[in-house]
Amino acid sequence: MSPTSPRGSLTASAKPRVEVHPPYAYTLGQEADDLARKAGLVADPWQRDAIDLLLACRADGKWACFEYAELVARQNGKGAILEIRVLIGFLVLGEETILWSAHEYKTSMEAFRRVRRLIKRLGTQVGNNENLYEIDGVRIKISNTNGEEGFERLDTEARIKFVARSKGSGRGFSGDLVIIDEAFAYTLIQQDALMPTMRARPNPQIIYTSSPPLDGESGDVLFMLRARAEAGGDDSLGYRDWGAAGDLDHLDQVDLDDRRIWAATNPSWGIRVTPEAMVRDRRGMSPKGFAREILGIWPKRSQGNIVIDPQKWAAMADEASRRTAEGGVAIGVDVSPLRDYAAVCVYGVRGDGLGHVQAADYRSGTKWLVPRLVELREALEPIALAMGRGTHAFLETALKEAGFQVPEDKDAPEAGDLAVTSAVDMAAAAGQVLEGVREQAFRYVPDQYLDAAVAGAKTKQSGDTIAWTPHGPDVDISPLVAMSLARWAYVARSFLLAERQYDPLDSIF
Repeated sequence: MSPTSPRGSLTASAKPRVEVHPPYAYTLGQEADDLARKAGLVADPWQRDAIDLLLACRADGKWACFEYAELVARQNGKGAILEIRVLIGFLVLGEETILWSAHEYKTSMEAFRRVRRLIKRLGTQVGNNENLYEIDGVRIKISNTNGEEGFERLDTEARIKFVARSKGSGRGFSGDLVIIDEAFAYTLIQQDALMPTMRARPNPQIIYTSSPPLDGESGDVLFMLRARAEAGGDDSLGYRDWGAAGDLDHLDQVDLDDRRIWAATNPSWGIRVTPEAMVRDRRGMSPKGFAREILGIWPKRSQGNIVIDPQKWAAMADEASRRTAEGGVAIGVDVSPLRDYAAVCVYGVRGDGLGHVQAADYRSGTKWLVPRLVELREALEPIALAMGRGTHAFLETALKEAGFQVPEDKDAPEAGDLAVTSAVDMAAAAGQVLEGVREQAFRYVPDQYLDAAVAGAKTKQSGDTIAWTPHGPDVDISPLVAMSLARWAYVARSFLLAERQYDPLDSIF
């Protein structure tokens, strides 16, 4: 093996292959860079550009990028970006809770040790206490307890916590800043636990850093981020991908020995990434391993049997979508197989004739579900409330007690009656959604749980019917099933609209 481009004096690329971000009024990047330099951390030019985007602000002082992703090959120094962002957030910006998560405990502990080193360089030890430092009059307590590693400001009680991700990690925290390191291993169910931690914060931010997904079956969150970046129009997403074009299934179209590609995909080329090390990696790694880990080339996403095209789905998002009150509404309900989550979705029509989808609720457990359905029934007077047979059997007693009923004559249901679906009905519901996406026939109000369910779903076929099924065990598709049921019920029972007198009511959605 020998390089197919001359050794020469190649330099790292100044910009990634893909970079999208919203407009901004100003950035706090210089202040962050100055603070990091005091701690002995000098950012490379590409790291400094990332910091400028991370700390970019709108005119109202809010972060321009609520979400920010930096996709870059290993050992380029993406951790320094996070360290600089954490330092200014903790010491200058007054962020109360910073949650740094990684796929593995050892990775989060490496991050903890790096930040600890920087804090010690910035401050002075207080007396003989090795875990108490003072920085510009502010005392910082260092916690080294296993599983509780982190830092606390004794003046404001602001904290930095380091955790290894799990299904429930992040619950109970209200994070101003949430870091998703090793995002290739970040699952949708983990996102469900972590994203709501920022809901009540005045100016939150979530950061993803990673190399590409391991394969086409995993990395759903990263695939979703890439789809949103490619679709464009997201006014709160910053996204940079340094990887080479192409995919791991078509490496015959990529010259893995081209040093120009090596330099372009590794922004720290010539600094901490040397040509000699790259040659060793090329010799010692498999072609796919080298392409993914070193050149940042993505796998081709598995399409399963049939899935919703992520770009078409993203194009249907409409924050301002509203249904017409006179058009009525149907409600869809689904409970996850383990009964640990439940989802409620509504479907109606808009003034322009397109369908309107909105997630009404999604929570853990099921005790809340029937009381919530009572609230929605009273507020919306739905033409139908749809659910699958399994969900109905599970909730049947509570539904009867709350006054929900299956129509005595299934061919002549009353408005508000339950619509309990058969396998054929469920297949029709899934098919209607697939067709609706292809035809761009409806719009939906963006919702992270619905997006996650759509990204994590595929279909399975049994005879002449299809049904939604998750890509993997960590995926909950109940929001998608609830949406499908709501759309199906609206179509199946829309004839009831002509038979009812509807007093227009301002939508609560």
